[in-house]
Amino acid sequence: MIPDVLSDATDRMKKAVEAAKDDLSTVRTGRVNPALFQRIPVDYYGSPTPLAQLASLQVPEARVLIVTPYDKSALKEIEKAIVATPNLGANPSNDGNIIRVILPELTEDRRKEFVKIARGKGRTPRSRSATSGGAPRTTSTP
Repeated sequence: MIPDVLSDATDRMKKAVEAAKDDLSTVRTGRVNPALFQRIPVDYYGSPTPLAQLASLQVPEARVLIVTPYDKSALKEIEKAIVATPNLGANPSNDGNIIRVILPELTEDRRKEFVKIARGKGRTPRSRSATSGGAPRTTSTP
């Protein structure tokens, strides 16, 4: 009984930690992180598709990300999706083959704003099943 409870609790804790890591990876820091862009939904032939499925993402410099689409016809849609993403402040430029995204330096106000976002993500559980509950209660009879 006890090993089952410990195993279940360990699995739930691992899921909660993974969910928190995944969620916090979308908060912007001083460097460009490809995880910021992987989930951006792009309208690709009428269906929202994550950017990571449509293009490769490379970081040649600290504030520059290069997006190389697998299908060049999706270039405009990818650029629109990046511009429309809130809390990013990205300035994409399209040269016909790749999209170069330059993120501006973080100001003090912007950093404070991102700290608030990170705190909010830390307080809000992403998945009830990964963070709540515990082992099912059992009653013992004397």
